[in-house]
Amino acid sequence: MAIASTGRGAHPRTRLFTRPQATRTPNPVERICLFGQFGCGNSGNDGSLEAMLDFLRHVRPDAELSCVCPDPDKVYRAYGVSSLRFGWSGSGNSFVQAMDKLLLRVPHILAGWVCTLRRARGLDLLIIPGTGILDDFTSGPWGMPYALFRWCLCAKLCGARVWFVSIGAGPVHHPVSRWLMKCAAATAQYRSYRDAFSRRFMETIGIDVRADPVCPDIAFKLPAPEAVPPKQPGSAAPIVGLGVMSYRGWHDDPKLGPEIFSVYVGKITTFLIWLLDQGYGVRILMGDTADQRAVDELTRAVASKRPAVEPGRLVAEPTFSLHDLMQQIAATDVVVATRYHNVVCALKLGKPTISLGYAEKNDLLLADMGLGDFCQHVERLDLDKLIRQFRSLLSQREQHEQRISQANRIYQERLAQQDASLASRLLPGPREAAVAAELCRD
Repeated sequence: MAIASTGRGAHPRTRLFTRPQATRTPNPVERICLFGQFGCGNSGNDGSLEAMLDFLRHVRPDAELSCVCPDPDKVYRAYGVSSLRFGWSGSGNSFVQAMDKLLLRVPHILAGWVCTLRRARGLDLLIIPGTGILDDFTSGPWGMPYALFRWCLCAKLCGARVWFVSIGAGPVHHPVSRWLMKCAAATAQYRSYRDAFSRRFMETIGIDVRADPVCPDIAFKLPAPEAVPPKQPGSAAPIVGLGVMSYRGWHDDPKLGPEIFSVYVGKITTFLIWLLDQGYGVRILMGDTADQRAVDELTRAVASKRPAVEPGRLVAEPTFSLHDLMQQIAATDVVVATRYHNVVCALKLGKPTISLGYAEKNDLLLADMGLGDFCQHVERLDLDKLIRQFRSLLSQREQHEQRISQANRIYQERLAQQDASLASRLLPGPREAAVAAELCRD
């Protein structure tokens, strides 16, 4: 389906990161850049960007905000932030391209460093907000690990501070990726991790984490949608949110990936049909535009095996943001999901959740919410166990909702404390204390 236009034009050609005019009042930090995989269709990454932008616009409305990401135009249209790509995109001249190839792409690499240094020269602060930025899921060393290393090092060389805020870390399997990410993290003056696993992982690769706090994923700070009116007891069968993913293995191997995807979709299809046969309503959830392929496979399979499913029993609507996703989750009673931020949004809204994840981050989050018994690894998915877990979750739904609500309150307190700590680093003088106190109250 076509995506409606936002009505905004392309962003103007502005000179980013320029030095302030001499007449401006100097402040400790006023040129702030956010780095990450934003604008590429992943709702969780974009939600992390939005949460950090909201914080910065509240604390430092005078700051010049910018972003480094894969799709600058999309980020500008969505968030109104001047953005640019990770590095030099190369020349369209065929002779230049041929010479670059002949010289083993050394000119392209050097140009990338020069371009990044020029862009970083006017920065005061580079922030990496949330996301699982310090792992190598579907990325070799010369993708995200190298881009992150280059930007952090250039920012440091140009005198800017570097912050990693509530990030996920590990696993990182390739030794070059591990070295690049370690060096990037070592440039930071502030680091916090969204779970204890991430903190331990960084310690194992040689980062001194003694001063680094663990603080929940910043997507938990996003506003929740309006509450859906509760059902009358016994009025209808529960609605299950089923979060799917176009999962092809950790390394997205071209040989093994298709088989991993096929097995995953086959098992999820079997579970979905079981839910329908038991009388449950199902809403299929996604967290990345790439997940549409898995959604299409599921709906085709159900249409062929259960062609007489009543209208409205199975709903599959695309989502393009965490706000869209939370709006859909608000209409469910329990959630079974693979993507991490599907799980985050479900728990934020107080929904008892089963995780079919591909990394330890899902399991740790559920354990923190008192749901440690409701996890499976996506590549070792046992359908009989999943059905038992589902029945157990549903039978104790109210108790789980109470525990999740208590954990959410603790999460909000910890996030407010982190906001106050960050504000104290961003604000001068008396204003620091006033805003920090306000953030802690919120």
